[in-house]
Amino acid sequence: MSFALTEDQRMLRDNARSFFEARSPVSRIRALREETNGLGYDPALFKEMAELGFVGLPFAESHGGMGLGLADAVLVAEAMGRTLAPEPFLSSTMFAGQLLSLGGSDAQKDAWISPLAAGEKRLSVAYYEPNMRYELGAITCEAKRVDTGFVLSGQKAQVHDAAGADALLVVARTGGTAGELQGLSVFLVPVDTPGLELTAQHLVDHRRAAVVKLNDVRVSEDALVGALDLGIFPLLQAIDRATVALCGEMVGGMSAALEMTLEYLKERKQFGKHIGSFQALQHRAVDMFMAVELSRTTMMNAARVIDRGELGQSQAVSMAKARCSDTYVHVANEAVQMFGGIGMTDEHDIGFYMKRARVCEMTFGDSAYHRDKWGTLNGM
Repeated sequence: MSFALTEDQRMLRDNARSFFEARSPVSRIRALREETNGLGYDPALFKEMAELGFVGLPFAESHGGMGLGLADAVLVAEAMGRTLAPEPFLSSTMFAGQLLSLGGSDAQKDAWISPLAAGEKRLSVAYYEPNMRYELGAITCEAKRVDTGFVLSGQKAQVHDAAGADALLVVARTGGTAGELQGLSVFLVPVDTPGLELTAQHLVDHRRAAVVKLNDVRVSEDALVGALDLGIFPLLQAIDRATVALCGEMVGGMSAALEMTLEYLKERKQFGKHIGSFQALQHRAVDMFMAVELSRTTMMNAARVIDRGELGQSQAVSMAKARCSDTYVHVANEAVQMFGGIGMTDEHDIGFYMKRARVCEMTFGDSAYHRDKWGTLNGM
């Protein structure tokens, strides 16, 4: 499989990088984190992203998208990762949007995908629960059938960008027992639905999430996304696609952190010499570079395996996520150490990459989880 970018992909990558470098420098984080009641991002900037076609990249042209693949979408995610742009491309476009595209009815797609691609509406997925530890079968949130539809009860945690979403895709149990993947269903729930309660969370990387409580939330039959009790199938596919997009962001972040470190090694002097001339630091920098390029390869491999509909998609995703998780944390830690004392202060931007690396590592499963999953899928 060739990992070289096409001319159109190189143009997309360059345009995305130019946009985020100009409109979303890392310095934005300091201002956004002080907004105690804010969203943690700028809806106007997200709208600009949509106008440039970034938000609609993976959606069908019939719903206002560009009809491109995951290998194109990861280039936007990578550009965002380089400057730590916090707009909800991952949570709204690459997770919730993909889940709705995979499992939603034509009416649901007409009502939500087109405005989502246009940057006019935003979605988020409420699937994770306290003490779940990535195992989807552990979901206990219930959806009981009533004459008018369903009543949802339970609690969700770590619902990314929920505060700015217009609706949530809630995963609830409609059948089966705890521990089983069967019996899970997905419901489209507008955030202003009575009984839906959001409590804001501030993550370590200064981004926003929420605890979502469902207190007898009533929804109609039309809220069901996909088939009853079979929501696990589009959910698994959506998680795989979102995980690859996250890997793209992680590659962008680790690449930027490495580049910042290399520039510092060329500038900082110790004992009358640039520290980049010290062989021990050169060896460590080479190790970082090789790890970044290997992560980029596994990420693009996963994207293209999914785009081509090949066998072994989940294996490729787990390989990419395990590699990217380890590498981003490693590169960020090494970068902070090479920057020395200033790297440990809030004054320098490099610390923001370390914080983001930690959150990315735990999102959609850490490296240990994905190595175990990869082994299980391969019969080990």
